[in-house]
Amino acid sequence: MRFTSETTSNGVSERLFTLGDLSGVLWSPADATGSRPLMLLGHGGGQHKRAAGLVDRAHRYVAACGFAVAAIDAPGHGDRPRTEQDERFIAGIRERMAAGEPVGPQVSRYNAALAARAVPEWQATLDALQELDCVGADGPVGYWGISLGSAIGVPFVAAEPRITAAVFGLAGHQTLAEAAALVTVPVEFLLQWDDELVPRDAGLALFDAFASREKTLHANPGRHLGVPAFELDSSQHFFTRHLVHGGAFTPAR
Repeated sequence: MRFTSETTSNGVSERLFTLGDLSGVLWSPADATGSRPLMLLGHGGGQHKRAAGLVDRAHRYVAACGFAVAAIDAPGHGDRPRTEQDERFIAGIRERMAAGEPVGPQVSRYNAALAARAVPEWQATLDALQELDCVGADGPVGYWGISLGSAIGVPFVAAEPRITAAVFGLAGHQTLAEAAALVTVPVEFLLQWDDELVPRDAGLALFDAFASREKTLHANPGRHLGVPAFELDSSQHFFTRHLVHGGAFTPAR
């Protein structure tokens, strides 16, 4: 992991990094030392590691909770070039949208292809982050990601025993049910009741597929991009409960 820049705002340090071909960002309390909970954020389709919503969420987790927070660009997103396969998928999705045809199945297949590439990248990133003094290898790890962030996050959490708790949502069961059946950590799941990309039944089926003994469904009216702002408070409480209070872990400052 090589850090390429650092800025500090309101006590939050933001460091851009590269790891091989990966590009990412780490937020932490300024001048932080010592182990602490780590939050991993997965961005949505067409977004990137520093999308406004992710930056706001990261600053909140750092300032209010003392967490370290990291995000990386998914394949073909942000600072990472698209492959020919990416271009074909995207062109096909745009054609169907222009024709007024449903795109959910095509988006699911494309996201599954991205996940196959992204899961080992997230594991390598987690390895590198836990070697840092301001993160450490002994702290709990959370994962938050909806839409594409869930398409990548569900198989990642299923394969990664270091994850303590996760928030998913805006995704269906078609390509994720098998991985969801291997997820046993506490899960909070967001579902938009009128989602135009993910049929309601597909979202409910994915929630049902998680093997977690503790899982909570948050269903709100609205379309795919209409997740209410108050869900940010809910996810913060969820991760504080599981990464701090549940694990009796006090973040270093």
